[in-house]
Amino acid sequence: MAAIVFWSSLAVVLYVYLAYPALLRILAVFFRRPVAKAPILPSVSLVIPAYNEQRVIEAKLRNVLSVDYPAEKLEIVVVSDGSTDATNAIVEKYASAGRVRLFAFAQNRGKIAALNDAFPHLRGEIAALSDASSMLAPDALRVLVSSFADPSVGAVSGLYRVRRQREAELGEQEGFYWSYESWLKTLEAELDSILGAHGSLYAIRTKLYPFPEPGAINDDYIIPVRIIQKGYRAVYDTRALAYEEALEMTGFKRRIRIMTGNFEQLSELRPLIWHPRWLPLFFFLSHKAGRLAVPLAMLALFASNIFLLAQPFYLAAWIAQLLFYGVVVVGALWPVNSRLLRLPYYFCMINAAAFFGLYYALIARRKMAWK
Repeated sequence: MAAIVFWSSLAVVLYVYLAYPALLRILAVFFRRPVAKAPILPSVSLVIPAYNEQRVIEAKLRNVLSVDYPAEKLEIVVVSDGSTDATNAIVEKYASAGRVRLFAFAQNRGKIAALNDAFPHLRGEIAALSDASSMLAPDALRVLVSSFADPSVGAVSGLYRVRRQREAELGEQEGFYWSYESWLKTLEAELDSILGAHGSLYAIRTKLYPFPEPGAINDDYIIPVRIIQKGYRAVYDTRALAYEEALEMTGFKRRIRIMTGNFEQLSELRPLIWHPRWLPLFFFLSHKAGRLAVPLAMLALFASNIFLLAQPFYLAAWIAQLLFYGVVVVGALWPVNSRLLRLPYYFCMINAAAFFGLYYALIARRKMAWK
């Protein structure tokens, strides 16, 4: 039984991080589904959700006001979810000029609740959403909307890059992780649809907004997946660039929040089965559900190995695991400059966050209000 647990656990880890990407790469060679892009210019509502963003909101507004998109076809909407700092006052200065609209809600209820109230008032055919801390490349919106020339496309994600990675404790590891994630998304989009966008920049057909449950987490996953469930594609355009500082992207609390949302996203599996979307279902099970299984598989792999030490192979495997976790401890207690040596620590950190995420998803959900 210990050997079965050992090999099953090892298979889960290897499949999720190695075999699944390799399989996608092979499938993409034979079954590409290109997007019919064209240089269209639909009306766009650029939505910026905000909660106490006084540190970055002015830079964000200056950034989006300078993007290369016709001013008469672009409205900029800041959705302030109960901000208690100077966010609203800063936005109001720009709103007086006419190109920026502010929806200032009195109570902090969560991002989805605020978006649900704001969306019926948007004027654009396309709604692009972008985090307050993300800065857009000048041509990002033009590139992003080009995929909507294809009538099968309901959502498009841009690509975000992590800047100034060395200024954050785990900035380089965060950048490496998201480069890997972006590669997977590219392969999934070439076959059918991605199962989640980048909150730094993504867009949907405004009429398809699904009005998720107000308490939902990870809008950049829930919204595109609900649009896929309606029969549309969610695609990925790596030419539409947004940038975020490494200091904005790191932190264990952020990983816990992401993992909490990932567990809640398991509820999105049933619609993919009931009205079969076979490739998105395959992506969901292999990518999203598989990632949630990895932390448990790592624990099972370590524990089962203890009962097999009498055999030389398993003894070697045990020593290899001890060395791996030894490097993790070194990376946690004695930060080093080596990107490679800190990668095991980062890998274990994001997987450890899954256990806290499960706790919040099942027990302490109300403590996860958007801050």
